[in-house]
Amino acid sequence: MEAIIEKIKEYKIIVICTGLGLLVGGFFLLKPSPQTPVKETNLQAEVAAVSKDSVSENEVKKEEPVEQDLITVDVKGAVKAPGIYDLPVGSRVNDAVQKAGGLTEQADSKSLNLAQKVSDEALVYVPTKGEEAASQQTASGTASSTSKEKKINLNKASLEELKQVKGLGGKRAQDIIDHRETNGKFKSVDELKKVSGIGAKTIEKLKDYVTVD
Repeated sequence: MEAIIEKIKEYKIIVICTGLGLLVGGFFLLKPSPQTPVKETNLQAEVAAVSKDSVSENEVKKEEPVEQDLITVDVKGAVKAPGIYDLPVGSRVNDAVQKAGGLTEQADSKSLNLAQKVSDEALVYVPTKGEEAASQQTASGTASSTSKEKKINLNKASLEELKQVKGLGGKRAQDIIDHRETNGKFKSVDELKKVSGIGAKTIEKLKDYVTVD
């Protein structure tokens, strides 16, 4: 009888130990293992990469030089470094002069409008002192001698002859030819006012160089 009781005790001990073992093993098996948030880590990495690329693009944009519209002018006369220069659009005569090294001691700044805007392909000429008076005398002498020379006949002159007339360019000369062919001969020099682009002041100047039948 005692032997049976001893066996029952041993059996209970075995059962209890087995149950405890199962409980402990089950606890460790069922305990959730810590997982690395892979998706969240990858998302953070992508955001960081995009931010870095944005910063790089902004830096590149800042480093890129801003293109500026330029005009080209020819600076001549009484300046220290005559030549052809590029200037920003909207520049003045003074800017062109400064670009050419500034005025010389012989420059006549009184006859020069330094505040005037310059355009592309413009000629900026700085006269020397006394040059303006001399040029006026020369122009006066030329006008007198020209008036004595034979004037160009508006009704017979060719395009090339009209282009040589002072105050007329190729465009106006062609307009005169076209008007003459369309409307017939000019009856007087004053009829030039019917030609596009020729005003009263221009006609007064042209009277020294042209005539009609």
